[in-house]
Amino acid sequence: MIEFVDPFTNTKLEFFEDNLSKNGEPVFKKVNGAYRILTTADNYTNNFGFQWNKFAKTQIDSQSKNVELSKLRFFIQTEWDKEDLTNKNILEVGSGAGRFSQIVLDYTKANLYSIDYSNAVEANYKNNGHHGNRFTLFQASVYEMPFAPAQFDKVFCFGVLQHTPDVEKSVATLISMAKPGAEVVVDFYPIKGWWTKIHAKYLLRPISKKWSNEKLLSKIEKNVDWMISLSTFLQKIKLGFLRRFIPIVDIFGTLPKNLTKEQLREWCVLDTFDMFSPQYDQPQKLSTVVNWFKKYDMDNVWGGFVNIDGCLGAVVKGIKK
Repeated sequence: MIEFVDPFTNTKLEFFEDNLSKNGEPVFKKVNGAYRILTTADNYTNNFGFQWNKFAKTQIDSQSKNVELSKLRFFIQTEWDKEDLTNKNILEVGSGAGRFSQIVLDYTKANLYSIDYSNAVEANYKNNGHHGNRFTLFQASVYEMPFAPAQFDKVFCFGVLQHTPDVEKSVATLISMAKPGAEVVVDFYPIKGWWTKIHAKYLLRPISKKWSNEKLLSKIEKNVDWMISLSTFLQKIKLGFLRRFIPIVDIFGTLPKNLTKEQLREWCVLDTFDMFSPQYDQPQKLSTVVNWFKKYDMDNVWGGFVNIDGCLGAVVKGIKK
């Protein structure tokens, strides 16, 4: 059984009448499928709540014909065995619309505890709430999770670390949730060299992240078609290195290979919004994250790039001492 605590007072909590309560008195209520562990709903992840509720089905494998990118990414990066996860307690941090929640719940018999700081939890619940008691969902900060430490058999955090205010603190908090012998796996945007931030994303983000979600999305939707065409042309004439200066997601380096024309446009709009809207975008060196894992009592630490359908992802994993 997982022990729950109020992260703001460190007092023990229990489930009572569909709320997290203390002595029968509700402390955190369950709203639209998720327990809300918040002092305010207005925070640095509002853009993610906007995007995942608008694009709730886009990256969900079970909702996309001929797309299994989430399944590939989850099992390649973790190397976890489906059967070994039976009845294990897994913590997912930063679930968005639930693309990886769906993989854990559909392909294993694990118990999944999933958090996201944005109201994307509502999209996740719509996508995965039918799994019932195996799935418990929270809207909470990575720094204020409602769990006593050192309880989980597995911890993973994909696509999130670079968007948190303090990446090292985020890593330390994830590790603190793993019990001895448990595995923690993260991925993140990597710094590959001096050229990493010489990119349209980092050149334009100081402006774009100040726009309203609606304004940014509108500009992307109005320009996405010519940007797709130009990116495709540059790739075809072997000048693909110039694509980094086009303000659009890397079509050839990050997206599934067998998307239809309509799917490609939708993924491009979504992922381009994801590039330009976050308040924080802090890529890290592989060696830095590896050293953090070692600093916070992880053993058998491994860091490197893994190939997922032709796309390289930066991954670090280790075992809690």
